[in-house]
Amino acid sequence: MTSFFKSNMEIPYLRLGSGEPLVLIHGLGEIKEGWSNQFELADQFDLIIPDLRGHGEYLNPGVISIENFAADVISLLKGLGIESAHICGLSMGGMVAQEIYRQAPEMCLSLLLVSTFHYAPKRLGKLYLEYRKNRKSGGSPDEIKETAAKLCLYSWSKENLDSFSKFYQPHKEFYFKSMEACLQVNNFCLLNQIKVPTLIIGGQYDSVIPVWVQYLMHKQIRHSEFVIFKNTGHVAKLEAKDSFNKVLRTFLNKHKTAS
Repeated sequence: MTSFFKSNMEIPYLRLGSGEPLVLIHGLGEIKEGWSNQFELADQFDLIIPDLRGHGEYLNPGVISIENFAADVISLLKGLGIESAHICGLSMGGMVAQEIYRQAPEMCLSLLLVSTFHYAPKRLGKLYLEYRKNRKSGGSPDEIKETAAKLCLYSWSKENLDSFSKFYQPHKEFYFKSMEACLQVNNFCLLNQIKVPTLIIGGQYDSVIPVWVQYLMHKQIRHSEFVIFKNTGHVAKLEAKDSFNKVLRTFLNKHKTAS
């Protein structure tokens, strides 16, 4: 079921299930439907899955920034009358989750940070951006999707490639603005202030954001839990769907507040 919340803008989102609210925030170039493998969690949780600015159906976005991505999600939750929720984000979505905690820590029951990072060195960020722009400038949309899939996935099976391509729909106008926003992230001082239960997930063969980055985050966030999925790349929610969902469910059940 797709619902729409309107404030001063339209924020497209999916909502399904019942129970404690669980927000699922997609990654760069992805769309909200990319969480379809996790829809089964709706048997226990009230899933709220937005499109971020410049992604999916949210194509009148205004200024693209991690701060505005987070403010949109907070606005959406408030508009739905939700005082607090478990916040799960993949990659760029994990940066948004961290920013939600910065802006409204009282709204976060827990954080689930998947294949993400907390800091981008400026020089490395510029080099990476130029590299990605050069790679993206050539080739058809299908070739660009295939290149991205092979970068993000460990297993290049046809099923995985097809599934990735279905939900990876980068918008040419907003993709690099979103990437630039990611490269502005600096949460060094935020991590040790996080006081809610936190789960950090990495993929053993992630070539986009190496798993040692998530390990550093784990060491900075007190009492956080850290899980590495073997034989996966950047998108464990796709490559290891069943075990990924089990890990999320176990963590969330441990930290549920509702009776």
